[in-house]
Amino acid sequence: MSSKGNVKAVAYLRTSSAANVGADKDSERRQREAVGAFAKAAGIAIVDEFYDAAVSGADPIETRPGFAALLDRIESNGVRTVIVEDASRFARNVLVQELGILALIARGVTVLTSAGDDLTNTDDEFKVAMRQIAGTFAQLEKARLVRKLKAARERKRRETGKKVGGRKNYAEMEGGSEMIALAKKLHRYPVNGKRRSLNDVAEELAKAGYLSSTGKPFARIAISRMLERKPEAA
Repeated sequence: MSSKGNVKAVAYLRTSSAANVGADKDSERRQREAVGAFAKAAGIAIVDEFYDAAVSGADPIETRPGFAALLDRIESNGVRTVIVEDASRFARNVLVQELGILALIARGVTVLTSAGDDLTNTDDEFKVAMRQIAGTFAQLEKARLVRKLKAARERKRRETGKKVGGRKNYAEMEGGSEMIALAKKLHRYPVNGKRRSLNDVAEELAKAGYLSSTGKPFARIAISRMLERKPEAA
């Protein structure tokens, strides 16, 4: 699908039933033809197409592989126009639709239908209100998920007595206990009558294959924390 227009866009197609999946099926063909005809008449060049096959219109936008790929493309190549056959192809559920449009508005994207309607138009008071409501629900859902995951971690911590989730400390890293023991040994025993500095310890650890997550020797503060760390209880 292409055009000689100066404006570049990507097409988004969706079919909700597996029975309608396939190039010879009416839904996919109809959507592609409608989008192509509009783009040609409007002088818009379709540079890519993203398709969610057998995806319900009520499915959350963030779970759709085609839409996720569309966002990746938009963020990587600067295209800021998306064309769909109509609003129902984007999503049938109004809340889901508005959440998806919010995600695109946040990226400076315009969503057009094959009839020329601008779904990202903020002049419509009803749409503005719906997006505010959708944004509130999205924030509430995120907070609920964070709280749920936190409760699950705390429950598992109580049951196992072990740390669950969160950033790993040095002892929890692969070979961490041996690394800490070596750091303390290097710092404890002097060389030529002089105790090694924190930088010296970091360099020796690097020679032994112990590096930070960035692949570089540990910083002085990291070495200091290793030296201060108490032995794990048996």
